Amino acid sequence: MEQRVVTANGLQLSFFEAGPAQGPLALCLHGFPDTAHTWRFLLPELASAGFHAVAPFLRGYAPSALPADGGYQIAHLARDAGALHDALGGRDDAVIIGHDWGALAAYAAVAHRPERWRRAVTLAVPPTASIGMSLFTYAQLRRSWYMFFFLSPLAEMALPLDNYGFVDGLWADWSPGYDGAWDVARVKESIGDPERMAAAIGYYRALYDPSPLDPELTDEQNAANLPTPRPTLYLHGRDDGCMLLSSIGNPTDFMAEGSRVVVVDGAGHFLHVEQPDVVNRHILEFVA
Repeated sequence: MEQRVVTANGLQLSFFEAGPAQGPLALCLHGFPDTAHTWRFLLPELASAGFHAVAPFLRGYAPSALPADGGYQIAHLARDAGALHDALGGRDDAVIIGHDWGALAAYAAVAHRPERWRRAVTLAVPPTASIGMSLFTYAQLRRSWYMFFFLSPLAEMALPLDNYGFVDGLWADWSPGYDGAWDVARVKESIGDPERMAAAIGYYRALYDPSPLDPELTDEQNAANLPTPRPTLYLHGRDDGCMLLSSIGNPTDFMAEGSRVVVVDGAGHFLHVEQPDVVNRHILEFVA
């Protein structure tokens, strides 16, 4: 894999890439708390299949730039994805692959501009409408507590303690039994300073921010709640300690015909690094 930088949507975004530049774009978006490094197993496989595989560091995650306006709504992420599509020469045969926050960005990007994307793959976070009220069950709230904690100013005090041990704890809880030390070290390199950590938790604060959204982003934000209009593969780890399998509802009810759901055994939230052979096989079969 090579690392490059491109300006898209007014931001300098750093990314890994593999495969022929003339191939169909496969845009891979990471979530929290991880980085573009977690696509290290998938990118070479996509490249071997002829794709121009690209995995950016999302806005605010070093070495990508911090947005000057502090914008972290899903609409911003969807617009970044569309701008990367255009900046990297994407065509109507592009595919988008997203994990966690990257999944939410993918849903919005595809619903907003479906002509850009042929297929989508999402991991670990189903469409919001599919989750429904499951987010507020006691069992799920026990796992989602961190989202509400991030709304507090105490988060800035707690996260840096013990060398950002909070991140170690999330990985251990969300992917039980997996040694994520290497990935966690990459996360700390990316968001392990106050300004970058504030950006990472800014995604959650933007999710619950009642202030008006920039009118220019209204279409992208509304698209985040629309059914996904392209065939979509949804992958979920059976042992996910962040988003319970019992909380995902029926994702195919909110996806186009030809979509499907795969539950991956022996995997938690970071299933694409826990069971890369299984996950990659399903993805390649779906997007090929």
